[in-house]
Amino acid sequence: MKNYLALAFVLNLTFCLLANAQTKGKYTNLFSEQKLKSTIKYLSDDGFEGRAPGSRGGELAAKYIANQLEMAGIQPGNKGSYFQPVSLVAVKADPNTTLNIGSAAYKFGEDFVAFTGAQTENVSLNAELVFVGYGVDAPEQKWNDYKGNAEDYRGKIVVMMVNDPPATVSEPNLFGAKALTYYGRWTYKFEEAARKGAAGVILIHTNDSAGYGWNVVRTSNGSWRFDIARTAADKTPFLQMRSWMTEDAARKVFTNAGKNLDELREQAKTRNFQPVKLGLTAKIDLKSETKKLDSNNVVGFYEGSDAALKNEYVIYTAHWDHLGVGIPNDNGDTIYNGALDNATGCASVLAIAEALTKLPASERPKRSVVFLFTTAEEQGLLGAEWYSRFPVFAPEKTAANINIDGGNLYGLTNDYGALGADRSDLMSVVNDVLGERKMTFAPDARPEQGSFFRSDHFPLAKVGIPALSIRSGTDYVGKPKDFATQTFDEFNKLHYHQPSDEFRDDWRFDGVVQMVETSFAIGLKVGNAAKMPRYNATDEFSKAQPNRK
Repeated sequence: MKNYLALAFVLNLTFCLLANAQTKGKYTNLFSEQKLKSTIKYLSDDGFEGRAPGSRGGELAAKYIANQLEMAGIQPGNKGSYFQPVSLVAVKADPNTTLNIGSAAYKFGEDFVAFTGAQTENVSLNAELVFVGYGVDAPEQKWNDYKGNAEDYRGKIVVMMVNDPPATVSEPNLFGAKALTYYGRWTYKFEEAARKGAAGVILIHTNDSAGYGWNVVRTSNGSWRFDIARTAADKTPFLQMRSWMTEDAARKVFTNAGKNLDELREQAKTRNFQPVKLGLTAKIDLKSETKKLDSNNVVGFYEGSDAALKNEYVIYTAHWDHLGVGIPNDNGDTIYNGALDNATGCASVLAIAEALTKLPASERPKRSVVFLFTTAEEQGLLGAEWYSRFPVFAPEKTAANINIDGGNLYGLTNDYGALGADRSDLMSVVNDVLGERKMTFAPDARPEQGSFFRSDHFPLAKVGIPALSIRSGTDYVGKPKDFATQTFDEFNKLHYHQPSDEFRDDWRFDGVVQMVETSFAIGLKVGNAAKMPRYNATDEFSKAQPNRK
């Protein structure tokens, strides 16, 4: 018995030492689990009403973040202000809208969702349907789903699948192989269809292709949808109707057209695919509430210590918004609190800002550090897109972006994720920091979901800023190997973009500290590096950075 107790003591001590080794980075003492916990709990409180852009609760959240920056000693980042105004237009489709295709009627929310890009209250369409496969025109891949004449698509409603055309045995790296490229994102598909002159798009949703269920599509599009407000000088093409349809409803459409959806999907997997006129007309009277509103990005600034480098920048980003008040869940809850997504990211970046001010003068980074909290991320990365169009700090002078969208609330890990690290010189910085902490790099566990294109680092990457989007590790200390998969699947199925994404008392915050401390260390290394990072020459974003050192 004594031997057993002694062995148990040793094993327990060993586990504790291992856990302590994982949580103790050089800067760990600068971060407080309790402070992170209280900030997350506060920002996800019902009082902020889900932090919708332009709403009372949302803008109060932005003011709270600005106040926290000021209290920490971070300076205003936009010409003496903590705020960068963002002009938005919001539309909310009438949930009683019906989409009539042929002789069949489809119900809003149950069969399809739709919103307009016209930024007007009334849109009426009576247009032919054309199936365009994956809706991709990619010259470098020698792929074009829009074959034929421009008139074949102008004024039509094009029907398409989400994601990329799949790789083949003969071309295993076609469209990034398993990893989703930007061509597979719904944002690209809407943009390309508008460029082709289409009046509308119907995307065919499947749970597997999207990585989430129809409930997420319904709740994300069943209330207010936002766009950056267009000006008279803006000639960017737009769609009268942007919509998603369930697979069951889509099968009914194709059957009524005398077509087999599965057969057409197979045809669409090849370059020889020819668009198919479905011989059906879709009619919709899409009535919407509209409102113009101003929201705010929050911008803080901490000046670098080196006279030669302080006019170069490292930017930390996190979005403060969530979905606001929307469709009630089964418990009648209508507030989409966004605790994990993304009160955790806001708390993390605020903690990094405060930690920076606690460093001894001799350890201050040479480059300046910017803290950007964006609005309207959940509406299509609009706050970050606005910043990329109207940058406060020049992109060619911005060394890197470190984006935190979510956090590790389940415990310590032996590894650390940073989407996009392998696209640029930042990979070596990340590996150095992880090596110092005896941690390993966690590659993207779900490249097919295209997460690199789904958060605020993406608009910054498009203008040439090497970017990382931080992710939880997958190898949890003392947990089964499938623990990360279990927690991800549970959140994705039950809580992602649902009112149930609320603060939980069983969350742990040692993993948050570990993740934030590591991200802080990466930012310091970039801030002190002799040269700014660059995208790899073969990477798609390298074209946007010709003026970098």
